[in-house]
Amino acid sequence: MDTSRSALLLRKQLNELKKNPVEGFSAGLIDDNDIYKWEVLIIGPPDTPYEGGFFKAHLFFPGEYPIRPPKMKFITEIWHPNIDKNGDVCISILHEPGDDKYGYEKASERWLPVHTVETILISVISMLADPNDESPANVDAAKDWRENYGLFKRKVARCVRKSQEES
Repeated sequence: MDTSRSALLLRKQLNELKKNPVEGFSAGLIDDNDIYKWEVLIIGPPDTPYEGGFFKAHLFFPGEYPIRPPKMKFITEIWHPNIDKNGDVCISILHEPGDDKYGYEKASERWLPVHTVETILISVISMLADPNDESPANVDAAKDWRENYGLFKRKVARCVRKSQEES
């Protein structure tokens, strides 16, 4: 797929999100002249430790989108087993398509060209509510989640407070 087709698809998805906003996040371009770099604001999901937080993240789309997945990075500090300490999101649907060389994920769980910005962000919001501590990007957060949930919640609460001050 050439970049002009991926740009058209991304522009269509952006317009759709502007016309029909989805509860839990907002999305737009970092720079109006670059359709491949998006900024999103994820609102901490209710009934989770992230409730009340405003978490800014960036989505970087490759020219081969939707054949290849975007990369997602939180800019706001966030404590989560599936988000590494640099903010990079590790979630199955953002992994390159095909079989997992480690045998951990099925191909059907990985990136598929049917995913949209909306399905990605809904998956990330779901991940906030229900982390996968079996395959953590942040081992320390996964350990807190499993072994000391009170400490995990305190660290998340600090991130939530900080996100509210920054927004």
